[in-house]
Amino acid sequence: MRRVHLIIGVLGVIAFLLTGQAMKHHHPRMDQVPAEVRLMFLSRHIYLLGASLVNVALGLHPQMHPRRWRRVLQGIGSLLIVLAPVSLLMAFLSEPGLGIAGRSWRSYLALLGLFAGVMTHIVAGAGASRIDTTRQAP
Repeated sequence: MRRVHLIIGVLGVIAFLLTGQAMKHHHPRMDQVPAEVRLMFLSRHIYLLGASLVNVALGLHPQMHPRRWRRVLQGIGSLLIVLAPVSLLMAFLSEPGLGIAGRSWRSYLALLGLFAGVMTHIVAGAGASRIDTTRQAP
């Protein structure tokens, strides 16, 4: 799962950079669109970055727990966290044109999934001993 988090995280950061360029080259210019549409673009853009960075962090610092129930919780949380940037990218592409009332299931489920995924990782790690994944010097 570590590799999946890292790949999704890096792809999400690249998507963040591309959505930034899309806003920079948007026609009409972003400062000419209604404030609520600009807010929708910017919020989805920043949400995408946040979800992507959570994935990068989990991809770089895995902590697998020895107890099965903790690993299962980690797996559930990881799945929710991996899906968040994908859903937020879809939200960036579809929601801004609808204005403030345009919040759809894409952003709602992504943010809820990101929150629930991080919370399950916290519960899985609370008070647990961890498997040492670092290499020992010879």
